[in-house]
Amino acid sequence: MVRLPALDVLRGLAVLWMTVFHFCFDLNYFGFIHQDFYRSPLWTVQRTCILSLFLLCAGAGQALAVHGGQSWGRFWRRWLQVAGCALLVSVGSAQMFPQSWIYFGVLHGMAVMLVVCRATAHWGRWLWLAGALAMAAGWWSAELHAWLPGGAWLDGKAGNWLGLISHKPITEDYVPVLPWLGVMWWGMAAAQTVVARGWADRLPQVPTGASVPLGWMGRWSLTWYMVHQPLLIGSLMLVQALR
Repeated sequence: MVRLPALDVLRGLAVLWMTVFHFCFDLNYFGFIHQDFYRSPLWTVQRTCILSLFLLCAGAGQALAVHGGQSWGRFWRRWLQVAGCALLVSVGSAQMFPQSWIYFGVLHGMAVMLVVCRATAHWGRWLWLAGALAMAAGWWSAELHAWLPGGAWLDGKAGNWLGLISHKPITEDYVPVLPWLGVMWWGMAAAQTVVARGWADRLPQVPTGASVPLGWMGRWSLTWYMVHQPLLIGSLMLVQALR
């Protein structure tokens, strides 16, 4: 697989931002601070930015993998890791948030969208248009929901993973295919453009200075994602017990 150190650093930045965001969420959950993470723009806008950065990087990474000749076998091995971690997130969240457990969060969405991106990697410039249409469909999901048949199914857990909903479901993390597939498609299109025009050769090939730890975090983003919350929550539970 072709690697771009700059992409690892960008993904590492998303990981660091996510960690700080989740630490603040955990502080709020345990009562150390008092914030509205579900409605306040201070937090909802940050979530959108973090998620967008992750999915742009995921799309770009998939473009590089295809360019580097990654086989479907290697793709499926990596996909199983993502899907397995998504299942663990569902199980863990059901223990902590039984009424709002995560049944289609970022890893669930990525598992679906990675397959779509891999299958459409040959679309080339059409990925820009496809991405715009996917994002538009998500933004106007309520209007499309009213127009499409089967509204109850689209709002239920069996169908709301598509994103064509009339209202957001009650869950701690919700990343439906629409509009977020559009973001991943744009990440793929951007990386394909960078490679095709030779811009990748102008990017730094080795992280230096402050970018070194970010690059490391970016290369191990899935592992970091899975361990950071148990560590943060465990630490805060310990602090709370000692208060």
